[in-house]
Amino acid sequence: MNIKRVLIKSSFHPLAAARALAVFLAIVTSASAWAQQPAAPAAQPPAATVVAPVGPPPAESKVGNDYIIGPGDTVQVYVWRNPELTVTVPVRPDGKISTPLVEDMIAVGKTPSQLARDVERVLGEYVRSPQINVIVTQPMAAFSQVKIIGQVARPQSIAYREGLTVLDAVLAVGGLGPYAAGNRAKVMRLEGGKQREIKVKLSALVNGGDMKQNIALRPGDVIVVPESRF
Repeated sequence: MNIKRVLIKSSFHPLAAARALAVFLAIVTSASAWAQQPAAPAAQPPAATVVAPVGPPPAESKVGNDYIIGPGDTVQVYVWRNPELTVTVPVRPDGKISTPLVEDMIAVGKTPSQLARDVERVLGEYVRSPQINVIVTQPMAAFSQVKIIGQVARPQSIAYREGLTVLDAVLAVGGLGPYAAGNRAKVMRLEGGKQREIKVKLSALVNGGDMKQNIALRPGDVIVVPESRF
């Protein structure tokens, strides 16, 4: 606003000139107060969230929880949130494994969960509250096999896998032989240090489709198919 022009035009009107001057002073005071206000602080970026490295997910297990580890197996020792300590190692002929910070740990004769707890106890001296999974990635030991002997097409040992059944095993060896007494077959299983005999009617299963006979197998089982009596 040009105050001089306002005052000149209002020179013959004293009241109008006073009003114009008051408006001008109010504008100047308001602008000065606004200029003296502190600048708003710049927006701060959100703090970064620090996430502990967890590494790749654990490998897929090839066996069940009751599997007994043996020489020749390959196991992954997976340490949660410590990828630098996670390794995949073979079970040596002496029955032991070695991992970072844990040397010469006996693995043979243990289930994966039992071995994991044993490794945790030793690793706990170096790592706070370690959480460990032991995964059998390659079951190669004799403990991981199932044997089929007697009157079958090709008596042999086959590799155990999770969910293996009697029918799977019989088909894997070519079926029953011509002189097989299939209904007198049995599965020999070691439980608690004692030999257990489980009768299974293989002829009823293979030829008659009696699926009640298709029992699940365990590592180390031996299927015995006797010869028929003439």
